[in-house]
Amino acid sequence: MYYYNSWDSDFKRPFGAIQVGQIMKVNLKTDKENVTVKFIIRRDFGARSEFDMQKLDRGLFSSSVKFDVGQGLYYYYFEINEPTDWGIKKFYYGCSGLGGEGVLYMNENDVRPYQATVFSAEDAAPEWYRQAVFYQIFPDRFHNGNPDGKINHPKPNSFIYATKEDTPLYIRDEKGNVIRWDFFGGNLRGIIEKIPYLKELGVTALYLNPIFSASSNHRYDTNDYLQIDSMLGTEEDFQELVDLLHKEDMHIILDGVFSHVGKDSRYFNLSGQYGNDVGAAKSIDSPYMDWFKFTEYPMDYKSWWGIKDLPEVDKDNPSFRNFIYGETDSVLAKWNQLGVDGWRLDVADELPDSFIRGIRKNLARYPDTVLIGEVWEDASNKISYGKRRDYILGHSLHGVMNYPFREMIIAYLTSTRSAQDIAYQMMVLHENYPHDIFYNNLNNLGTHDTERILTMVGDEANDLAVGMLFTLPGIPCVYYGDEAGLTGRKDPKNRKYFPWKNIHAPTYALYQEWIAKRRREKSLYRGKFTPFYYENILGILRYTESEAFVYMVNPTEVEVTIDFEGIHFLQKVEFTNLLESYLDKCVLSAKSGQEFRIVKVKNKI
Repeated sequence: MYYYNSWDSDFKRPFGAIQVGQIMKVNLKTDKENVTVKFIIRRDFGARSEFDMQKLDRGLFSSSVKFDVGQGLYYYYFEINEPTDWGIKKFYYGCSGLGGEGVLYMNENDVRPYQATVFSAEDAAPEWYRQAVFYQIFPDRFHNGNPDGKINHPKPNSFIYATKEDTPLYIRDEKGNVIRWDFFGGNLRGIIEKIPYLKELGVTALYLNPIFSASSNHRYDTNDYLQIDSMLGTEEDFQELVDLLHKEDMHIILDGVFSHVGKDSRYFNLSGQYGNDVGAAKSIDSPYMDWFKFTEYPMDYKSWWGIKDLPEVDKDNPSFRNFIYGETDSVLAKWNQLGVDGWRLDVADELPDSFIRGIRKNLARYPDTVLIGEVWEDASNKISYGKRRDYILGHSLHGVMNYPFREMIIAYLTSTRSAQDIAYQMMVLHENYPHDIFYNNLNNLGTHDTERILTMVGDEANDLAVGMLFTLPGIPCVYYGDEAGLTGRKDPKNRKYFPWKNIHAPTYALYQEWIAKRRREKSLYRGKFTPFYYENILGILRYTESEAFVYMVNPTEVEVTIDFEGIHFLQKVEFTNLLESYLDKCVLSAKSGQEFRIVKVKNKI
C-alpha cells in the first residue's frame, strides 16, 4: 500500500501554491519493507530533478525541497523502487487527475503528476475589494436618467427600440455581420439616478462594461479611449458618477479593452469618419500605422478572431503600450486621475504578460486600485498562443473572473455533475491558485457573455445558485437584472433592458438577503474555505479562528437525512466537534439550501 494526499497537511506542507524560496515538505506512506523512494520534480517544459526521500518511523518517506529557482509551474510525483523475486521493480505514485489522494502507476510515461504553482510574491487586493459585493452594468440596458427620457446623440445607421420591454435583436446581412446596431439608450445619468437602488440592494462596487466612444451597443469596438461615448453622456457626467459613488463609500472599475479597437476608430478609421488623412487605414504615415498588421493594405488586416469590425492591435508595439499605460498622457493616466478604482481587462489571454505587468506597474501609483482579468479557465495553467501564462504569479493580476465556479454551480444544480465531483474540482482550483488569487477572484453566475442564471437552472434552483455565489470564496458580482428576475440565452437575449416596472420581488429579496449576509458575516468575506459532501449534498464551509458559516445544498427532489459519519471532508478542519452537533441527523428538504453559523467560545457553542 502506498498513500499520499496533497490536500492533507500530514502529507504536504504548505497546502496549495507556494512562494519562491519557500520549502515544500512531502511525505509518502507505505507498509512495504525495504523500498526506497525518490521525489521527482519536473519544471514546466523543463528538466527533471530527483530527490532521495528519507525513511522515517511509521512507514513514512519524507523530502523537503526549497523552490528557489524561479516562479512558474512545477509537476511532481514519486518513484518507488521495490525489491521483488525478479529484482528491483519501479513503480510511480502520482495524481489521479484531480488532486488529493493519488494512484499507483506502472509506467513513468503514464504518470499524471501533481501540479505545484510557485508564485513570486503575495498579492493581497485592496481591503475595500476583499469586502465588496459587485454589480455589473451593461450601460445601454440599465437606465436612461434624462428627465425627458430622450436618447443622447443617437448613432447613424442604428435603431432605438419602441419600448423598454422589447427583446433585443440584431439586424444582420447575409454573411452574419451586424449592419444596424440596436440601442435602448441607457446612460451614465441613469446609473447616477439609481445609486439609491444599488445602495438599498446592498452592493458596494460597480463594474461597467465599456463606456468609451464606440459604434456598437456593447462598445467593445473602441473608437476613442479618451472620450466617453456621447450616447452615455459626458466626461462631467462620469466624474459626477465617480464622486457620488465614493461619497456613498462605493467603488467603480472599468472595462479595459486593449486587444483590439473598432474598424472606424480614430486609430484605424476605415470609414473615414475622423477624416481622410487620420488613422492607419487612411494613411501609411499615420502615427498608428505600426499598431496594426496588414496583409493587403488597406482592406485586408489582422483582426480579433477574424471579425473585421475589430482590427487587432500589436500589443508589443512600444507606442501602443505607452499610449495605454504610460506614466503621463496615457489612457490609464487619464481615467485613474478621475478616480476609478480599478480595471477589468477584456480577453486577458490575448494580452502579453509583460503588457499586463505594465498596466499593474501603472496602477501601483494608485495603491487602492484593483486589476482583474477575463480568463475562462483555470488561470494557473492556462496556455494561450503557445505560451504558458504567468499573470497570477505576482505583480500582475489581482485575480480573474471565476467562470469555472459558475460552470460548477450550473452543472451541479442541473444534475450533470455530482457533489463529490464539484467538491473535488473546487479543491483543485484552491490548490492550484496562490492564496490571494483564489480569494480575490471575481465570482459570477452570469455576465454579458453568458446565459442568464435563471434560464440555466430554473426558479427553484436559482435560490441555491445565489446562496452558492455568496458563500463561495471570492468576490461576488451580480449581473444587472438577475436580481430582478431577468431571463435570456446568450447575446442578445441576455442583454435585455432592466425591468424597472416589473422587478420580481421574491428574487430581489433573495439577493438582498444574501448580500446582507455576505457583508455581515466575517467568515464569508474573510474566512478560509473547504468543501465537503454527503451523498449528493454539497457543503461549503467558511471559517475563521472563532466562527464558521456552513451552507449545504440539496439539488435533488428527495428529502435527505444526514448522518455525520457519512460526511466526506476533503481536508482536516477545525470545528469538527461543533459541526457534528449540527449536522448529525440534519434533514435537508428537497431542492433546498440550509445554512447555519457557529461561534466558538472556549470550544463551546
